[in-house]
Amino acid sequence: MSSSPSESEPLIRLLWRAHNWFRAALTTAFEAQEDGVTISAAHVTLLSQLPSEGASIAELARRLAVSAPTAHQWVHELVALDVVTVESDPRSARSKLVRLSAAGVRRRAETMRILAGLEAVLAERVGADTVTALRAALEQPWGSPESAVAKLADLATQQRR
Repeated sequence: MSSSPSESEPLIRLLWRAHNWFRAALTTAFEAQEDGVTISAAHVTLLSQLPSEGASIAELARRLAVSAPTAHQWVHELVALDVVTVESDPRSARSKLVRLSAAGVRRRAETMRILAGLEAVLAERVGADTVTALRAALEQPWGSPESAVAKLADLATQQRR
């Protein structure tokens, strides 16, 4: 496979594939546990975007790029599994906050252990230096999407010269 960006797979496709690999491995790990709680891939994705301080359903929908009704459905499924709670938002009488329940806090701790193990497995498969470089690249500030689009116009102008 060529390393030329025009001939290789788009980075977004590779990132999506990597996301799905982690999500599938995490879901499989949860299914193998004997606690009787089944966490779907959608639930894993929602929980990965839930900040420790909680978030509104609307904020979760934005973070997940799904509709508010979809986020609402997933939250209520997780409430039924006793993984999250929905509480009044002290900052807004009109809003509710989704937060981890006590069981959800324990599940998050277990999730972090599983993810650390998956990163270790990945490092064995592709090399520790590769995983370290990937993490370093993803932790860098990328700037806003709008500034990236503005830069496209600059690059196009430079290429025409």
